[in-house]
Amino acid sequence: MTKEAFIAELNKDLEWEYAAAVQYVQHATAITGPEYDAISKELIIHSNEEMGHAVLISQLVCDLGGVPTINVEERLVSEDSKHMLEQDLGGEELAISRYKERIKQADEMGEYGVRRVLEDILMDEEEHRRDLLSSLGR
Repeated sequence: MTKEAFIAELNKDLEWEYAAAVQYVQHATAITGPEYDAISKELIIHSNEEMGHAVLISQLVCDLGGVPTINVEERLVSEDSKHMLEQDLGGEELAISRYKERIKQADEMGEYGVRRVLEDILMDEEEHRRDLLSSLGR
């Protein structure tokens, strides 16, 4: 993989991080039902963590010689609270898959510091998935 292709993939990850932050805020405020009180507060925490990831990814892109994107990927909304959480879970599963691939690529490129940052982000995404799975009773 070329450095340019790697930067392009990081920028796509950045688009997803922006989208996740926005989606989590919308879901946290629109979700209804007493069974979702705890996860509603957790979704705001997730949103803040996703923006932290966006900052880290932006720094990686710059460090590698690229320009961080300002584009935002698709955001999903629903009027059904359970469906909102399913949408969030799908986003986390996508992020986990993408970051596992990016970690492998960073390792192959000898970018060990980049790999370490991505591993930390991956750990957060896996925690988000666990939170969502728990809230969905799985």
